[in-house]
Amino acid sequence: MRLTILGGGGFRVPLVYGALLGDHAEGRVSHVTLYDEDPARLAAMTRVLEDLAAAAAVPDAAVPDAPAVTATRDLDEALRGADFVFSAIRVGGLEGRAADERVALAEGVLGQETVGAGGIAYGLRTVPVARGIARRIARVAPEAWVINFTNPAGLVTEAMAEELGDRVIGICDSPVGLGRRIARLLGARPQDAWIDYVGLNHLGWVRGLRIGGRDELPRLLADTEALESFEEGRLFGAEWLRSLGAIPNEYLHYYYFNRDTVRAYQEVAQTRGAFLRDQQRGFYAEAGRTGLPAGASLAAWDRTRAEREATYMAENREAAGAGERDESDLESGGYEKVALALMRAIARDERATLILNVRNGSTLSVLDAEAVIEVPCLVDANGAHPMGVGQLPLHAVGLVTAVKAVEREILAAAASGARADAVKAFALHPLVDSVAVARRLVDGYARAHPGLAHLR
Repeated sequence: MRLTILGGGGFRVPLVYGALLGDHAEGRVSHVTLYDEDPARLAAMTRVLEDLAAAAAVPDAAVPDAPAVTATRDLDEALRGADFVFSAIRVGGLEGRAADERVALAEGVLGQETVGAGGIAYGLRTVPVARGIARRIARVAPEAWVINFTNPAGLVTEAMAEELGDRVIGICDSPVGLGRRIARLLGARPQDAWIDYVGLNHLGWVRGLRIGGRDELPRLLADTEALESFEEGRLFGAEWLRSLGAIPNEYLHYYYFNRDTVRAYQEVAQTRGAFLRDQQRGFYAEAGRTGLPAGASLAAWDRTRAEREATYMAENREAAGAGERDESDLESGGYEKVALALMRAIARDERATLILNVRNGSTLSVLDAEAVIEVPCLVDANGAHPMGVGQLPLHAVGLVTAVKAVEREILAAAASGARADAVKAFALHPLVDSVAVARRLVDGYARAHPGLAHLR
C-alpha cells in the first residue's frame, strides 16, 4: 500500500512514519512518498525518518522492513499510484502564521491560526491551494483516499470535498486527546469508552462518555478535584464545566474567555507562530547539516518536539491561571494513530469508530448536508459514516451555525476574490466585534500576504 504525504517536510511527519513502523499486519503501508516544495525541509525530514527506521530495526527478528521513503517536489509524481494521500500543508509557512497573529492583535482581536481573524486569514490563503490539490488528486489518483490534517481542518476538508466528495476525510488530534484524558480519569481504557462528541473542528463538546453502556460523565462533573486535575478542567474551571454539563474542546477557551486570552497574547514577548518559526528554523538547520552521526537528526527532532508540546497553549494557561502542563498532558494527541486506524479500516475493512471531520448528511439538523462536522464515525471499506448524535443545545447551536456561516463566506471569498466577501467573513465571526475592524483586518492581511493583495 502506498501513502503520499503532502507537506512531507513538515515537522510532524515523523509521528506518522513512527506509527507506520509499528504496523506489521498484512496490507500495511510499504512505501511513503514525501512531497514538499522546500528541498531543505525534505532533506532534513528524510534523515529523521532514516534515523527512526534504524532505531526501530530489530536484528534477526522476523519483522517486515520499514516502509521505503522517497522524496519529490513534483506533485503529480507524488500522487501517481497513491492509495492514500495525507495532506498536511501550510500555505505561507510559519512566517505567514506569525503575520496572521500580528495583524489581528494590532486590532485587539484573536489571531490564533484556526480561530477568529487568524483562522480566517489562514483559510483565505489555504482554500485556493487545497482546491487545486483536490483537482489534481481527482485527475492523477482518482481512487486514492485523502486524509486531511491541513488547518483549518474542517474548512479545508469541506473545500476539498467539493471535488472529492466523501473520499476526503478530515482528522484532528484534539478530540482524541480530550476523550483519552476523560476516560483515564474515569478509570477506563480509552478504547473501551464511547465518546459522545459533536461540533465543528476546534469547536466541539464531549457531552457524554459511556463505559459499559453507562454514561459516566456526570460522575466526573460532580468531582471538583478530578475535574481540575487535567488540562481542560484547569483551563475552564469546574464551575463553568458543570454549568455547561459538558467538557468543551480546549479551543473553546478562545470563545468563553476571549478578552482574557487576547490580553495574554498581547502581553507575550513572542506569539506562538513566531516562536514555532524560530524554533523550527533552528531544528531544520541542525537536522539538515552534512556529516551528522547516525541518530543525530532524530535526537534534534525529539528535543524540539518536547519543547513544542510543553509550550502548547501557554497563553491560555496563563490567562486561566492553570500553571504548567502536566506530564500526562504532554503525550501526543494521537492524530497519527487516528490516521493509521482510518487507513486500516478502509484498506482492510477493519471496522473502527473514530471522531472525524466528514460531511453532515442528516446528522445535525441545524446544518445542511454538505457542511463538514466533527462527530464519531463508523469507518469501513466504503469510508467514514457519521453516527447519530443528540442535537446541540441552543448555546452550542449559536456558535456552530455562526462559525459555519463564516466558513461558507471564506469559501465564497476564496472563489470570487472579492473584497466584500472577505470583509463579510471577518465581520460575521463571533470574535470580531465590528465591521470597521473587519475592514481594517482585510487591509492588514492584504498588506501582509502577497497572495491576498487583491483584496485591498
